[in-house]
Amino acid sequence: MLHHIQAHTYHARRGSLKNAFSYGVDYVLSDLGTDQPWLFSRNRFNLWSPWDRHHGGVRNQGRGVAWFRSLLSERGFPLQNAQLLLLAQPRLLWFQFKSVSFWIALIDGKPCAFVAEVNSTFGQRHCYFCAHRDFRPIQKTDRLTAAKLMHVSPFQKIEGLYHFNFELTKTKVNIRIKYENGDQGVLATLVGKRSVATNRSLLWAAVRRPFGALRVLALIHWQDAILYLKRAPFLKKQPAPAQLLSETQNSIEAAK
Repeated sequence: MLHHIQAHTYHARRGSLKNAFSYGVDYVLSDLGTDQPWLFSRNRFNLWSPWDRHHGGVRNQGRGVAWFRSLLSERGFPLQNAQLLLLAQPRLLWFQFKSVSFWIALIDGKPCAFVAEVNSTFGQRHCYFCAHRDFRPIQKTDRLTAAKLMHVSPFQKIEGLYHFNFELTKTKVNIRIKYENGDQGVLATLVGKRSVATNRSLLWAAVRRPFGALRVLALIHWQDAILYLKRAPFLKKQPAPAQLLSETQNSIEAAK
């Protein structure tokens, strides 16, 4: 079943130069099956459409859910009991940009592993595999930590740590990513109600926020312009990470 997440994302830059913004965004949560509204199609043109080549592997050479299943199998994840989902901004007509998508593995309806698939405006991609070592359910208060390895913003260095907090229930999505580099950092959140997608909800989303993810890309560049005018240090495009995937270094339960 396809779920429509009418979400809000919030970004706040912390440290000596502060900046914050929030905007609405549409995500879908899908098992990539065939039981979908007729305005939504996988791997073919429609009003809304996810394409395997855009997810799961090298950018624009993705293998879709087969890639995620392979990662889980290599790490001994109990796939026989798992449901695999993709949380992403689908393509709207011809327009697409996916700042971050999430592959999610559920057991008994609870998230036990996820991959944050991060894309930059520089055309690069890096994926962060997040899970406890024993694949127990990830709680909202669990903090999963990974080293930052990709140049995402021209105003942030490739160093420091990402802290992931992840909550997925039957009714909502609540994701928090905190980047820390000394006394500098960024807090990013994605929060929204989870509801069954219908042709009506998908059509209304396209009318309410035309151009879909392309609108998000424009908003990102607008915020970059604001930071530039505030004289934030600007870094040119940096080399892509040597590897596509890295894993969380540790987890901290009951994080505040």
